[in-house]
Amino acid sequence: MQTNTLKKSMPKAGSSANQQAIYSWEGVNRNGVKIRGETQAVNPNWLRAELRRKGINPGRIYKKPKPLFKPAIKPADIAHFARQLTTMMRSGVPMVQSLELIGSSGDNPAVSDLIKKLTADIESGSSLGNALAKHPRQFDKLFVNLVKAGEQAGTLETMLDKVATYKEKSEALKAKVKSALMYPIIVVVAAIVVSAILLIWVIPQFKEVFSSFGADLPAFTLFVIAMSDWLVANWWIPLLGMVIFGYTFSYAKRKSVAFSRFLDRVSLKLPIIGNILNLSAVARFSRTLSTMFAAGVPLVEAMDSVAGATGNVVYEDATRRMQDDTARGVQLNTAMQTTQIFPNMVVQMTKIGEESGRMEEMLAKVADYYEEQVDNLVNTLSKQIEPLIMAVLGVIVGGLVIAMYLPIFKLGAVV
Repeated sequence: MQTNTLKKSMPKAGSSANQQAIYSWEGVNRNGVKIRGETQAVNPNWLRAELRRKGINPGRIYKKPKPLFKPAIKPADIAHFARQLTTMMRSGVPMVQSLELIGSSGDNPAVSDLIKKLTADIESGSSLGNALAKHPRQFDKLFVNLVKAGEQAGTLETMLDKVATYKEKSEALKAKVKSALMYPIIVVVAAIVVSAILLIWVIPQFKEVFSSFGADLPAFTLFVIAMSDWLVANWWIPLLGMVIFGYTFSYAKRKSVAFSRFLDRVSLKLPIIGNILNLSAVARFSRTLSTMFAAGVPLVEAMDSVAGATGNVVYEDATRRMQDDTARGVQLNTAMQTTQIFPNMVVQMTKIGEESGRMEEMLAKVADYYEEQVDNLVNTLSKQIEPLIMAVLGVIVGGLVIAMYLPIFKLGAVV
């Protein structure tokens, strides 16, 4: 059986447009091959007629249920959209038709709805850049500015390719950083879960056995049993504490600028993780600035997008200071060196780029180098953290097991 997506040719007038729904259908084409697909239609009868017009003998048609929760549009979805649009336009497919094809082939309804809005704006005479600018949550200033620059210069396909490459590399870098940050969390969560299981369910069983010994228990065993008794009776206290802490931390990070800035500064000083965050910020700075130079955006203006793309307040503040310095006529490499947070290699490569007029190329090489460094650090961390997880769990589980077996060893010695 083949899968087919029928191009939507819905009635454009009348109130029925507000009643359109997604229908799944099955049918047989002129060659006798069973096919199926999904199509937006006013009602099943209209869809049946449309399928017959396309040479498909319709069979089962049913309305696809709407999801309970509308999925969010992720940055990775935008990167995928940019790459798809680039590929289709380079293949000679007109923009409106490209958008229709991308919207009909997506798995995320939220992305499809967004693309429909873009298509409607462009059909009404708007440029792609202006259509994208209406959705700032999905398309940031850098994305919009590059597209507008491409439209003005007649190099939209080239700019879309640069946007797609930038988004793909940016999301890949974010994924690596998140992967590095997840390992310590996994260690802590695993230790807490294993300890809770042993203290709440396993150790009380040993306690019943020890009560029949009629002998004094070792201090370590008594401590673990007391901890188990308290946790069984008051299990809700640590659970409530973790929930309150998590909510308070998340709320403060979202609402308090001072707290968020404090976290950004502290995170850069953490062992191993801090190095990864520093290198990733430098890579994002270089990649973003290289992309802006490729679009012909002036340096001072480009710094606005670059500052927001670094992902850390320390580098964002440094970029703002560099923007002020370059606006006064200071060379970029000099302004960069003044901040004292960029590696010497970045400063020197920037200087070479300024002197040779190859800033885009030099910054792209810097971004490639530091993205590779982040990749290597994450791989090294993953290899180092696995035995650490086993060691931490071994100490916790082993300690609890020893506490439970000490009385047995003691009893065996007496016997």
